[in-house]
Amino acid sequence: MHVFLETTRLSLRPFTEADADHLFVLDNDPEVVRFINGGKPTSRETIETRILPRLLHDYPCFGTRGFWAAEEKATGAFLGWFAFRPLDEHSPAVVELGYRLNQASWGRGYATEGSRALIDKGFTDLGVERVTANTMAVNTRSRRVMEKSGLSFLRNYTEDWPDPIPGSEHGEVEYELTRSEWQQR
Repeated sequence: MHVFLETTRLSLRPFTEADADHLFVLDNDPEVVRFINGGKPTSRETIETRILPRLLHDYPCFGTRGFWAAEEKATGAFLGWFAFRPLDEHSPAVVELGYRLNQASWGRGYATEGSRALIDKGFTDLGVERVTANTMAVNTRSRRVMEKSGLSFLRNYTEDWPDPIPGSEHGEVEYELTRSEWQQR
């Protein structure tokens, strides 16, 4: 299978329809989706009809996908996914970085390793000018990954969510890294 990007320990590859089982397991771990939907399970139908099609989408400005299945290089084990998708489908200038990894992967530096590799590829090969990332203000682990990946805190903000989850009363945070900041490090 085509590999989009490799790091020391990770392979990032395009999703396929065959990844539905992996996604179902990932999105049905209450801790993995705690800051996404409050830990609620995701139905198989939702995985197949809403989530997987989004992950299979090609972005014209990149000529490739914006979501990547993450596998451990040594074992081929599915770890989760990374997002590096343009906010405007037709312009690579601003991309959103994201990640969702299974609990067994937490605390091992995979999220930072994959994020840094995507950022570097974005600035060197994809024409990216700004990387942004968002999470709930209370999601300290994700915020730490953003910081270790080179992003800086930009702002706090609040949104009106139809189904608020615990912690949402503290709002969201946005982090960013610009090409010029990346070049200076």
